[in-house]
Amino acid sequence: MRKSHPIRRFVLAGAATVSGIVLLLSLKPATDPASAQAAGGAAPPVAASPQGGAQAAGSGTVTGDAARTQYGAVQVRLTVAGGKITKAEAVQAPKGDQSDQVTANAVPKLNQAAVAAQSADIDAVSGATYTSAGYKQSLQSAIDKANAAAGAGQGSGSQGSGEQGSGGQGSGSGAAQARAVTGAVAQTQYGPVQVRVTVSGGKITKAEAVKAPSGGQSTTVTANAVPKLNQAAVAAGSADIDAVSGATYTSAGYKESLQSALDQAGG
Repeated sequence: MRKSHPIRRFVLAGAATVSGIVLLLSLKPATDPASAQAAGGAAPPVAASPQGGAQAAGSGTVTGDAARTQYGAVQVRLTVAGGKITKAEAVQAPKGDQSDQVTANAVPKLNQAAVAAQSADIDAVSGATYTSAGYKQSLQSAIDKANAAAGAGQGSGSQGSGEQGSGGQGSGSGAAQARAVTGAVAQTQYGPVQVRVTVSGGKITKAEAVKAPSGGQSTTVTANAVPKLNQAAVAAGSADIDAVSGATYTSAGYKESLQSALDQAGG
């Protein structure tokens, strides 16, 4: 009987060890969900990232040229869908010191105005004259780029329909006649002026200044004069337009570049 005691103790000890191992194994999965949650928490951003960024970047997002102002650059980005502006935002705006407060107040209002107006014909925000002028300039640049891209797509579509019949050829030819022509740069005392016109059927359908004096008082003068000169060019159908009061040099440069654009269009 005495010899059996060590064996019994050995068997009992072994059983206890096995039981302990089983308990440890049964408890181990309880720590896995934490690591699984960590892995699960890291996974959604990876899956969501392609959905959020890449598709939006290629769906009618157009960024205008940066407009230099006395207090810093202003640059506008538009999201266009179905020929309409669905979103406007300033990717660059004056900052530092008082400019931070002005930008924070003005830019949201300008963004809303751009979407509401569907054009760059928006009012300046009170107290943010320079920022507003730069915003409108960059906004117009973005709209021009969107229109140019849409025009290129329509032109190729019209050519395709023109191959199907004589009626299609007529509309395709009309689309081909609508083209944008940029005049030579006219140097003025306050900076260069350059005009681009869109001509269709021998008529000016759109005029815009792709370059105009900026910085200091010139920004205000440009913001006031250029829209009036654009309208006058379309109305007159020529460079025989009146100078805008208070913007003699800009008006002269505008007319010179406008005439250059019309000469190219006529050729």
